[in-house]
Amino acid sequence: MNDALVILLHGVGSRGADIAVLERAWAPILPGAAFAAPDAPFAFDQAAQGQQWFSVAGVTEADRPARVVGARPAFNATLERIVTERGFADRLDSVALVGFSQGSIMALDAVASGRWKVGAVVAFAGRLATPEPFAAAVATPVLLVHGTADPVMPVALAEDAEARLVGAGMTVHRRMIPGLGHQLDARGAQIAGQFLAETLPQ
Repeated sequence: MNDALVILLHGVGSRGADIAVLERAWAPILPGAAFAAPDAPFAFDQAAQGQQWFSVAGVTEADRPARVVGARPAFNATLERIVTERGFADRLDSVALVGFSQGSIMALDAVASGRWKVGAVVAFAGRLATPEPFAAAVATPVLLVHGTADPVMPVALAEDAEARLVGAGMTVHRRMIPGLGHQLDARGAQIAGQFLAETLPQ
């Protein structure tokens, strides 16, 4: 049986296979971990390929939180299937959620809302779009990794997420990657991999 489970959550218009590259990067430092990289449950509504956790067509600051809330049932069902199949339904403290962009929005929502009391969350290039008040999973440490040159999710969003999650009683680590745009790179992957190695059971 694996010691830990890392669930990788891709961005909008992408697929699980795209973020699964992190498994190859982290396998050497997380030798006891299993990995899962599911496709989001909905077809991307702005292209012929790809998946999405929720639609971003015409999204505004005002309606984004409601879209996140609307995405929760399908997101929960996806995670419940994975943790049950992998034998972690009663070991959520050994599970990590790792998201990129829209996947980060959903991962942060999972813990800010208190629905998923997992062992760790890593949010690459994300934002906190959970409606307040929070019912935060305060025992879950969070790592925010963000590029300083991100044109899609400005770096200020990471600062905002940190402040609001800390205000809700959570432990948050924020790491900025100089010059990085809206993407994953080896620097961020290394930082996040080390965080998971220090946080998850080995």
